[in-house]
Amino acid sequence: MSDCVFQRYRHHVLATVRELLPDVAEDTLARVELTPTRDPAHGDMATNAALLLARVAKRKPADIAQELAQALAAVPGVAAAAAAGPGFVNITLEPAVLRGVLPDVLRAGEAYGASRIGAGVRVNVEYVSANPTGPMHVGHCRGAVVGDALANLLAKAGFAVTKEFYINDAGTQVRALAWAAYWRYLQALGTTMEQDAFAELAPNGLQYLGDYLVPVGMELAAEYGAKLAETAEDGTARPAPEATWLETVRGFTVAHMLKAIREDLAALGVNQEVFTSEADVLARGVTETAIQTLEQQGLLYEGILEPPKGKLPEDWEEREQLLFRSTDFGDDVDRPLRKSDGTNTYFANDIGCHADKVARGAQVMIDVWGADHGGYVKRMKAAVKALTRDAVPLEVVLCQIVHILRDGQPVRMSKRAGTFVTLRDLIDEVGRDAVRFTMLTRKSDAQMEFDLDLVVAQKRDNPVFYVQYAHARCRSVLRAAAEDGSYGPVDAATLSTAGLESLSADAEMALVRRLAEWPRMVEAAALAREPHRIAFYLADVAADFHALWNRGRDDAALRFLQADALDATRARLALVASTAAVIRSGLAVMGVEPVEEMR
Repeated sequence: MSDCVFQRYRHHVLATVRELLPDVAEDTLARVELTPTRDPAHGDMATNAALLLARVAKRKPADIAQELAQALAAVPGVAAAAAAGPGFVNITLEPAVLRGVLPDVLRAGEAYGASRIGAGVRVNVEYVSANPTGPMHVGHCRGAVVGDALANLLAKAGFAVTKEFYINDAGTQVRALAWAAYWRYLQALGTTMEQDAFAELAPNGLQYLGDYLVPVGMELAAEYGAKLAETAEDGTARPAPEATWLETVRGFTVAHMLKAIREDLAALGVNQEVFTSEADVLARGVTETAIQTLEQQGLLYEGILEPPKGKLPEDWEEREQLLFRSTDFGDDVDRPLRKSDGTNTYFANDIGCHADKVARGAQVMIDVWGADHGGYVKRMKAAVKALTRDAVPLEVVLCQIVHILRDGQPVRMSKRAGTFVTLRDLIDEVGRDAVRFTMLTRKSDAQMEFDLDLVVAQKRDNPVFYVQYAHARCRSVLRAAAEDGSYGPVDAATLSTAGLESLSADAEMALVRRLAEWPRMVEAAALAREPHRIAFYLADVAADFHALWNRGRDDAALRFLQADALDATRARLALVASTAAVIRSGLAVMGVEPVEEMR
């Protein structure tokens, strides 16, 4: 695991606090932070220890901060420590301590930043989990990228991660999909029946009219011929009774759609290890067992819910239902588990889904949902809390909608999909890496505009370009040094032994400080479940590197390659190689391939 200079000096802070205030409880000490200062003029890092301890010690934060600063100033590697503000302590490290990060980076390479903070805890991250009723669209895209990057981030932080896709293949929507595919099958057989007439036969009409089902109908016709249809008086195909074809068509169509979904996700760089079928969970009795568990705990009852506030839904009726006491666990109202026809509600089936994850060993469950499911969070958390007796937490990450723009205007809908812009359309337009990086440039619960023109533009305000350009520049410097040959070997192992004392300019040390933050960033972002922090961090690394590059254009003494200054050149090459390694490490978490050169 990578050495983290922040963790190392946080231990010094905690040790100092224990000496000054030996009676402080460990749970209080666990909240002590050591974070980068916003302004390097104030030092390299700051701690909130005095603020946290003031109430416990019944002393003024400023007084504790003064004592703490005085003690920390004597810690090896600390150049200065000073109380600041209402009770912070700013710490300035010896430059050699910061420069010592570079050999660690060069020895670890892309593995730099890996942490043990996750302690092998088994985390199930479920994301995408779209109904298999159509192609993946941009709404799925954001959740797919956020979920995948979060899973990568948690693995980097030392958690044992399972990436899961839950297939909603047991509801009325899948039945509606089967009817739509059956219509395309009849068309492939050459039926003369009008679409409107067929739609009157389908429950709730034809709901999926995109062209993406045309190939499914043709494949059904090739596989089964006319066996799934009846023959009309004019000799053409007509619908057979639903019972004779529904299961066959539903299974065939779901399999086709899942294959397409997997291909779309693979094109995005998302490869989930587990695909769990809702229908299979039901068939194995997991859902029923979970409901029985809740019943045995006295958490189910027959009752009548109050009508929804505002306009009543057309299908609402005042009747007794099997209800779960979700209000006992923080929900707003109790929730029904059975529909009027006796079948499970979606909520009941989702309880089974999460019970299945727990049975497979999940110690933490994280679901990545669209923001339109925000109202579902409380009930699902309540059910998991009740089912696991609070032993397995459920966390939910919500992803807001994405608006696709070109020339400042919304992009037209996809003809193939019928109603939306497909994920594959987006990837084909700008490329996988641009899609993934851009989707992480805002916090997931904030709405975002995906500007197609900006994403492919080679300019500074395009973060994808800006970060990739920094890596490409690093690689170009290393290639130039290797081709020149006069600076010696430029492989990471050799550069890790270079003398670094010449790295002292403000722009150089700013970049060194930024690279030193990477292990801490991995841990903080993982614990906060916020993979977008990685995109922000890489943008900062790129900004620091480009600033140093530009300083070298103005000041010859700061140029990376100098024939008359071999030691200084090798030190700067170590810095350049370290920068490239950290960028690659961050891009790997994001699922983005680094570029060797810009074209």
